[in-house]
Amino acid sequence: MLSLVNLRMDQGVEWFEERPAGVPQALLVLVSYGKCVYWIEHEKVIAEKGDLLLIPPNTSYYGKSIPTVVHEKYVAVVKMEPADPGRFEASAAGALPLLQSKRWVKAKTGLYDYMLERIRRCFSEWTDQEAYAAVRGQAIVLELFALWNRELDGAPASSDLTRLAERMKAYIQEHYRSKITKEELGACIGRSPNYAATVFRRITGQTISEYVHAVRMKSAVFLLRDSLLTVAEISEMLGYRDVSYFQRTFKRIYAATPSAYMKER
Repeated sequence: MLSLVNLRMDQGVEWFEERPAGVPQALLVLVSYGKCVYWIEHEKVIAEKGDLLLIPPNTSYYGKSIPTVVHEKYVAVVKMEPADPGRFEASAAGALPLLQSKRWVKAKTGLYDYMLERIRRCFSEWTDQEAYAAVRGQAIVLELFALWNRELDGAPASSDLTRLAERMKAYIQEHYRSKITKEELGACIGRSPNYAATVFRRITGQTISEYVHAVRMKSAVFLLRDSLLTVAEISEMLGYRDVSYFQRTFKRIYAATPSAYMKER
């Protein structure tokens, strides 16, 4: 069983942390800006934007900001333990090889945008102490471990596929207010629609539709907090003709209604 002990965000140029050996907790780190440095079991590790870092339980480490370099990262502190002591049961540690690692693991994830969105939402609920935030946070962190393990198990994506995915993502960023189809993205990269959809999902971990919704919802959060537009106006601006559908989609992604975000104006 995996339990979430703490979830925090480290930020700035004065971060420092040290942990001795013997602490039975693992750390999952996602760097969202800049870079920082760790010495894990006396081995130097640079963690920079887009990196995932796993520090296993009982592992000593020392970490700090790099002088004059601003960084931001999210850190989930987790503990793995038997689901029911005394009986053999499948656990997160048993199901995911990554969580059995005795050595630190670092990799740049191809699912960065999705993972960052998930952990940011998790962090927001955790710090606001929303109902069942610990349960939801535990589920999200376990999902991130599973997705990362899937990436590590699979063959690494070629740089050509990554470039194609980045071109499609750039196209979506420019046209997300309109309906976007796999036919359009296929034309964008000079490939068939099905090929475009397959590459996009392999590299981003999301379908085209899921990614478009995520981009729209990021814009929605900004507009709900920092504009004077109504929910209906924001819905229409972002390409949703049905306001109720926009509200359902928003709540599914952020576990809160658009109206709740408007209260932060």
